[in-house]
Amino acid sequence: MLERLFALAANGTTVRREILAGCTTFLTMSAILFVNPDILAQAGIDHGAAFVATCLAAAIGSLIMGLLANYPIGQAPGMGINAFFTFGLVKGMGLSWEVALGCVFVSGLLFVLVSGLKIREWFVNAFPQSLKHSIAAGVGLFIALIGLSSAGIVVASPDTLVTIGPVATPQALLAMAGFVLMVVLDKLGVRGAILIGILAVTAVSVAMGLTPYQGIVSAPPSLAPTLFAADIHGALTGGLLAIILSLFLMDLFETSGTLIAIGERGGFLDATGRLPRLKQAMLADSTAIVCGSLLGTSSTTSYLESTTGIAAGGRTGLTAVVIGLLFLAALWLSPLAAMIPAHATAPALLFVAILMLRSLTFIDWDDITESAPAIACVVTMAYTFSISDGIAFGVISYVLVKVLSGQWRQVSLPIAVVAALFILRFAVG
Repeated sequence: MLERLFALAANGTTVRREILAGCTTFLTMSAILFVNPDILAQAGIDHGAAFVATCLAAAIGSLIMGLLANYPIGQAPGMGINAFFTFGLVKGMGLSWEVALGCVFVSGLLFVLVSGLKIREWFVNAFPQSLKHSIAAGVGLFIALIGLSSAGIVVASPDTLVTIGPVATPQALLAMAGFVLMVVLDKLGVRGAILIGILAVTAVSVAMGLTPYQGIVSAPPSLAPTLFAADIHGALTGGLLAIILSLFLMDLFETSGTLIAIGERGGFLDATGRLPRLKQAMLADSTAIVCGSLLGTSSTTSYLESTTGIAAGGRTGLTAVVIGLLFLAALWLSPLAAMIPAHATAPALLFVAILMLRSLTFIDWDDITESAPAIACVVTMAYTFSISDGIAFGVISYVLVKVLSGQWRQVSLPIAVVAALFILRFAVG
């Protein structure tokens, strides 16, 4: 049966190898079990329900990816997008978390539609590379600020807007130690560096009496506080088109980029450099977004950490199925997730931010009409504390710079339409 479903022999793998690969990828992804509920709880979402939603969304996405697309790619709520959800939409714009989940739902439906049509490739290919990279980098800078703030290292200042906080506190020192530990472990090639760092900081925090011990294993918490709580009507009638579009763009570009990167590293690309069954992979991702929003979590995405499982021999969807089953098993770890303090997840946010900021290296710095809009996007995200506004400024400035410098032919129809929508948004307030 497994051979028929996943074509193990044809892909040069075995059941044992696929199971090992699935366990490897799960280990590297599992930090999201602790980070995501913590971030969503700051939006007012019940921590226990957020944990269950995280596990179920990751399981659903990974299982669909394995069974539908037959790729060894794990899915889970995305880092960066969850920060946008909490700190951008809820805390920044004042949306209720229910309406924010409604926006995630609508963006997911749009993603499903696009995944099934050729418009997806047309849209992705037509959007300038510089802006794609700037969105990733901007999200990285955004969550870096959040991580530093959560650790108490950066605090508000009436004179300079932000300033350094009391870094001698035990929480700040533990956060800095956790960050150093993650970097060193990653450099040494230790798998699960982020997870190890989070758990190490938590253990020390408990030992120091900074965090109360709550246990490790128990029955899963109730999902009732978030199940079907998404306010879809509020998202559609609240003038939130720009927010939905921002979520859609973030999901689309992150998923497309991650899938292609994984495909290249795993040797899955065809002779033309395209990923076979990309439609099915995108459909798995987008379906998981819709399901996750109804369960109570921000957008899911494909995880680049899947490359660790591929390195361990994973070649088929059986690896993803194993990942999904392990996320289901993780439902009984809710006490451990609830015990993770903010100063343990803060270094993880900073570490992920560094990885995302690497995208800046792919920007064409010799062409100021490419680099200037990209940097406008990045810095606006961080300085306005709004990913949506960052994308808007980047897109609008790109179109204006290209047109006014006589390079209007480089402005594709999709980006022109997006720019017009963002201008309309600012015009109507």
